[in-house]
Amino acid sequence: MQTKKWLAALALTLPALGAQAQETLKIGGIGPLSGGGTAWGLAVQRGVQMAIDEVNAQGGLKIGGQTYKPELVMYDDKYSATGGRSAAERLVNLDKVKFIIGPIGTPSVMAVVPIVNEARVIMLSNGYAPDILKQGGQNGYNFRTMNSNVEFGPAMVKWLKENRPQARKVALIVPNDATGQVVMPTLGKAYQDAGYTVWSESYERGSKEFAPLLTRMLAQGVDVLDLNLNAPGEAGLLTKQARQVGFKGIIWQVGGPGIDEVADIAGPYAEGFMSYDVFDFNEPAARRFVDAYKQRWSGVINAQTPGWYNSARILFKAMETAGTTTDTDKVRAALENLGGFDAGIYGPVVWGGAKAYGVNHQLLNRFWVTEIRDGKPHALATLSPARE
Repeated sequence: MQTKKWLAALALTLPALGAQAQETLKIGGIGPLSGGGTAWGLAVQRGVQMAIDEVNAQGGLKIGGQTYKPELVMYDDKYSATGGRSAAERLVNLDKVKFIIGPIGTPSVMAVVPIVNEARVIMLSNGYAPDILKQGGQNGYNFRTMNSNVEFGPAMVKWLKENRPQARKVALIVPNDATGQVVMPTLGKAYQDAGYTVWSESYERGSKEFAPLLTRMLAQGVDVLDLNLNAPGEAGLLTKQARQVGFKGIIWQVGGPGIDEVADIAGPYAEGFMSYDVFDFNEPAARRFVDAYKQRWSGVINAQTPGWYNSARILFKAMETAGTTTDTDKVRAALENLGGFDAGIYGPVVWGGAKAYGVNHQLLNRFWVTEIRDGKPHALATLSPARE
């Protein structure tokens, strides 16, 4: 009888002991949680949190004989270089993280890369400037887990030329920061190589009144307004105000996916708006993801959210493969050799970038051209980045 009582008591304590045996694994997160890029920051935060919750519901990460419970430590970078640098220094020096997901946007990512390279901290980020991956070269610790202008720009421009052949002149309206500075050398060149005339002008990041700029654009006789890398909040206002000043041409966004936010901000003025998108919400896997998202959060889901979920899943798999949460050189090697792993959103992992950046740290994902029809996004085409 005593033996039975002891066994019963042991059975009750084992789950508690298992829970106590779990070690917390801090995962750093950086993104804009305020200002015009807030939708992107929430995409980082919520996408990563969904992956973490999924893992923890399954009992945690089993790595090197130890069970870990991932925990997100997230900071707002205000979509700025200063904010990104501050967040990264805090994560590395105070929180002692070995892994960071985010930031998004060239200014912040460019500021953070030297910090993570020096500290040998793995980072999975998304900023479009080519130099982001060139920093550190083969010895760098940064991986770009979404396509940049180099990957999607030429394919998008080719699609436009084939499907909207009447267009001849393109306006690129860009923010006057590091993000805007990468547009002309990459996306502007893609248009020019395809035979388009390009007119461009910049504005102060965070602006809300664009009518004077758009009136100057009208005088140029452009056929296409490309909102390129503008944050969703600014892209929505530009779309709305372009129609209000009388622009009748094509408005689309080759980069900076946020079509749902643009539709939400611009309302009926967004009808016909087209965008590069990283998610087809009509696919079965996408619908399952959206259903899971809506169980936790209301409102519009940013299209980058599944990309950050995907990034976290890839990172967790690399840690499991490497068998360590502390040796980031081993985890980096595992990431580089993770080709074929399917994280459940975009299909098997394919790395590229050696030709463009000198290192295969660029994740190559398929993408979509999406259009607003009757207030809802509809996928027009599925495209793929060039494989090296």
